[in-house]
Amino acid sequence: MANRLVSAAADRPIRSFVRREGRLTAGQQRALDELYPQFGVEWTGGSLDVDGLFAQSAPLVLDIGYGDGEALAEIAAAHPARHYLGVEVYRAGTGRLLRRIESGGIGNLKVLLADASELLKEGIPTASLAGLQLFFPDPWPKKRHHKRRMVQAPWLATVADRLQPGGFLHMATDWAEYAEWMLELTEAEPRLHNPHGGFAPDAGDRPGTRFERRGVRKGHAVFDLILERVTSP
Repeated sequence: MANRLVSAAADRPIRSFVRREGRLTAGQQRALDELYPQFGVEWTGGSLDVDGLFAQSAPLVLDIGYGDGEALAEIAAAHPARHYLGVEVYRAGTGRLLRRIESGGIGNLKVLLADASELLKEGIPTASLAGLQLFFPDPWPKKRHHKRRMVQAPWLATVADRLQPGGFLHMATDWAEYAEWMLELTEAEPRLHNPHGGFAPDAGDRPGTRFERRGVRKGHAVFDLILERVTSP
């Protein structure tokens, strides 16, 4: 029995998140009940039909871990020629984003409640993304928890495979050690080119958020990495 338990634990995937979600507000629950069928995407495994997400064809950008959706809604509204798919595990933030989509009339943005690592690995086809955004992921600062970080060498290899040639990977963090970790790992992935040779000089298309402003008030610097997918060597 003990051997079976050990084996089962070893086979479990490492999660980059821990659910700490409290009770939803009435508005968030209403958004999930009424708006998710309209602006949400159902995915139960297997390859996702990315070409069928929207009525018209356009370059698709995947946003991982959008939090309350503030930045993602602003980016999507500013880039109507792109389609955006946001993936998140937290229902409260998803409810808030759904309300933003409805109130802002944002027609090029859909959301999906799922584990992003599983979606990227199983659901996103090769060379189907024009871009991928990962803004302020959990830095898991304790050394023993580094294995839970989203950005790992195998994850970057998967991202490179899912990006189209010329597609972009934009990551941001306000945790300096995690920023260096990201930079070192991306330098080792041959299919990702860093045109800045290091951290980007500015945030590019990424708007400021409440989360970011809070970090800045605490004295945290913000680091952006913006990379391009190149043709495989």
